[in-house]
Amino acid sequence: MTSDLLRLTVLGSATPYASVDSPCSGYLVSGGGARVWVDAGSGTLAQLQRHVRLDELDAIWISHLHADHSADLLTAYYGALFADVRLTAPIPLYGPRGIADRLAHFLTNTEVRSPIESAFEVHELHDGHRVRIGALTLTSRAVAHGIPAFALRVEAAGRSLVYSGDTAPCANLTSLAEGCDVLLCEADSAQPPAEGEQVHHTPEEAGDTAAAARAGRLIVTHVGRSLSPGQAVARAATRFDGPVDHAAPGATFPVG
Repeated sequence: MTSDLLRLTVLGSATPYASVDSPCSGYLVSGGGARVWVDAGSGTLAQLQRHVRLDELDAIWISHLHADHSADLLTAYYGALFADVRLTAPIPLYGPRGIADRLAHFLTNTEVRSPIESAFEVHELHDGHRVRIGALTLTSRAVAHGIPAFALRVEAAGRSLVYSGDTAPCANLTSLAEGCDVLLCEADSAQPPAEGEQVHHTPEEAGDTAAAARAGRLIVTHVGRSLSPGQAVARAATRFDGPVDHAAPGATFPVG
C-alpha cells in the first residue's frame, strides 16, 4: 500500500458517545499524499495522532455539528495554537454554516472572542460544494438529518469513496454515491421510527442505499447501541449483494 492509493482509516465509529473500545465518528481519508480528517467526534483526535499530526493535515471536513461528529474540534483548537504543534497556516476546515461561531461560543471565556480563525481557515459547506485538496476532489451534498448536514464523496485517480454522515435515506445521498467503489454508510437505527421524522438509516436501508447507488462495497458505521456490528452487517447484507464490512476502530480499507 502506498500513499498514492485512496484509503479510509477508521478512527472511531461509536454513537452517541464514545465506548471503551471506540471513539465517536471520525475517519482519516488519504490519497496522493493528501490527508483529510473527516468528522471529529469525541476521542478521534487521540487516534488521529497514530497516523498524522495536526500540522500535517491538509484539511478537516465536518458533516454536521452534533457533538459525536465535531466535539474534538475543541481540543484540536488548543492543540493547534497552544501546544507542540506549529502551524505554518490555519488548517482548512469545511463544515456547515455557522461552524466558526459555534466553536467560538464554546471556546471563548472572556469578552474577547477566541481566535478560531488562527487555528482554522473556515469554509462553509453548501449543497453541491466541491473543492480540490491535493490529489483529492471532495464533493458535498445536503442530506436529511433534521439539522444542516452533509454527505461527502472523495475521488482520486479514478477511485471513489462516499460517506453518508448522519442521514435518513434520501435522493441526494443515493445520487452522490452512484457507482462509488466504497459507501461508508451509517446504520444507527435498529428499526424505522413508528412516527415522526426519520433521521438515520437502519442496516437494511444502508443496504438498500448501496444497492440503489450500485456501490462496489458497503461499510456500515455509526451502528446504534441496540445492535452489534455483526448484526448490522448481516442485516445490511440481506439487501446488498456486494461485500459488507463494519467500520471497526483502527481498520484501514483500500478504496477500489
